Amino acid sequence: MSAKPTTYFPAPRLARFCSQCGTPVVRRVPEGDNRERDVCDNCGAIHYQNPRVVVGTVPVWEGRILLCRRAIEPRYDTWTLPAGFMELGETTAQGAARETLEESGARVKLGGIFTVVDVPQVDQVHIYHLAEALGPELDPGPESLEARYYDEADIPWDDLSFRTVVTTLRHYLEDRRRGVFEPHYYSLDTPH
Repeated sequence: MSAKPTTYFPAPRLARFCSQCGTPVVRRVPEGDNRERDVCDNCGAIHYQNPRVVVGTVPVWEGRILLCRRAIEPRYDTWTLPAGFMELGETTAQGAARETLEESGARVKLGGIFTVVDVPQVDQVHIYHLAEALGPELDPGPESLEARYYDEADIPWDDLSFRTVVTTLRHYLEDRRRGVFEPHYYSLDTPH
């Protein structure tokens, strides 16, 4: 009996076998394209790789911001805004609300899109919505060690998980001081 393989994330981005017919794929530029792709010369399938979309919220209850302490890698035991990968068949808003509920137990009323952050070095786009928590109740799921509302002065800046979280929080606090929330788009072009 063989041992169960350890699961890991992220899964390899390059395919070795065609997901349609199981034949080994080759890496080449298909006719009419301009970049290398994984191509099956047996059935003709082209296996496109596209950026992954991370969706989340900036949830607030009575002026305090909700953060979750990660129970998973990457960045285990650091604080983050509730967010995760968008699923097929859902909108960014549905995904953001779902991730918030899964990671913190908080039910939220979504506002507009607040930040859209390109993270090309890891092939991702992060989208955060403004959100109003519908109550103080929290019940973190298995991906969070804990969830907690923070006053601005108590945010654990040195223990935040990702630059997209840091920059989104900074934009939120700046906009709140100005009294005007507007969408922000930017790119994090260099590794952290």
